[in-house]
Amino acid sequence: MEQANHTGNPSFLLASFALAGSLRPLAFTRALLMYLLTLVGNVLVVALVRADAGLATPMYFFISVLSFLELGYVSTTAPTLLGTLLQGGHAVPAAACFAQLYVFLSLGMTECYLLSVMALDRYLVICWPLRYHAHLSPRLCWGLAGATWAAGFSVALVPAGLMALLPFCLREVAHYFCDVAPLMRLICVDTAWHARIIIKVVAIINTSNLVLILGLYGGVLRAVLKLPSAASRAKAFSTCTSQMIVVTLFFGSAFIVYVGREGSQPQEGDKLLALVYTFLTPFLNPIIYTLRNKEVKEAVRRVTQRSGLC
Repeated sequence: MEQANHTGNPSFLLASFALAGSLRPLAFTRALLMYLLTLVGNVLVVALVRADAGLATPMYFFISVLSFLELGYVSTTAPTLLGTLLQGGHAVPAAACFAQLYVFLSLGMTECYLLSVMALDRYLVICWPLRYHAHLSPRLCWGLAGATWAAGFSVALVPAGLMALLPFCLREVAHYFCDVAPLMRLICVDTAWHARIIIKVVAIINTSNLVLILGLYGGVLRAVLKLPSAASRAKAFSTCTSQMIVVTLFFGSAFIVYVGREGSQPQEGDKLLALVYTFLTPFLNPIIYTLRNKEVKEAVRRVTQRSGLC
């Protein structure tokens, strides 16, 4: 490990995956292609929801907000991932590292809150169908979406602010982006107290939102089981399965990295798990929410017909 002058403003060196030199170009090409496909997929979801009146419902509004969030989320870490794959290591100024940490944590916590709001949307449409549009007016939808962003960017100030104030004696980060645990290992002083505060903040946000989501889907399950026909139950379940897949991927990998492995030494497995919620989930979201979705297919057909593409 290289030492850094913690009295100044050092740079940090981000580590790459343990790959042979001959494999780096292939890994870089695949990561770049996946990043570009993620951008295209999420941009198309946002554009389609805005362009077609048939998707002007709270569910698709929140899906478009999630896609917009994913554009920023994946773009926060993808450039440094590509840099480490291409160069075998990637130097970033300390200010840029802390900015990346803050934006990454902010968007991650925003997604936690947004997934809860999306679960509330499914709860209302299934359990209170006659009052659904009255409960979730367009104005309220915008308010809820704004509240998730405000909450995420406010809460992230605590862990990111604590990290920026601590002295660093080392500069080699055992990760492909500036994350909490790898930076903690570079600090000159005892970080036990700071680590507990940071882990508790992240754990409380994740746990409270996950409990809320599970509670809402528990109500959905009870309501669905009371439906008279198997066809109606299957249709109701199909509107919820997409989000449950996303919730499992996002919260499962995040809990393992931030809570389940507290105090563990850096491993390649940490980087691979991080890829799930920083890269794989944003890539899969447009596919999960739109694949085999008749409403989306009809919207695509209407938009393409209006634009003269078919």
